[in-house]
Amino acid sequence: MEVRDAVERDAPAMADLTDAPESVLRNLVHDRTVRVAVEPGADGEGTVLGFVSFDAREGTVHVTEFGGDRETEERLLAEPIRFAEREGLAVELLVRADHDDAMRAAVDARGFVDAGPGPRFRGEPTRRYRLDPVPSDRNSR
Repeated sequence: MEVRDAVERDAPAMADLTDAPESVLRNLVHDRTVRVAVEPGADGEGTVLGFVSFDAREGTVHVTEFGGDRETEERLLAEPIRFAEREGLAVELLVRADHDDAMRAAVDARGFVDAGPGPRFRGEPTRRYRLDPVPSDRNSR
């Protein structure tokens, strides 16, 4: 599995991993930092196994979307965590109540803690998860 920056042509595969429309994910590639996990293929493109999108605002890195199987989600969540460590920021994300346990397991495995209820999303309740990573050496000097 390799992790790389997402490109617009990844949007259909990303849409297959979530319930978000392809057009929304195409815009996401342009508006956020988006990383994809791919299984390299003979054509050089590879199969998209999962993705994570995030941005930083108000002193926090916000994971805006992620998808894939549990192992892939765990690996991809390392991307915003590394960024947050370098910048000395916390990481937050929301998980909808209707998502399966694999997403919550990936979040738990990365050390996020349940920070209480989040806003409703498409009428469904969400839970807010937060991680306060230890800053990298660069920021602790």
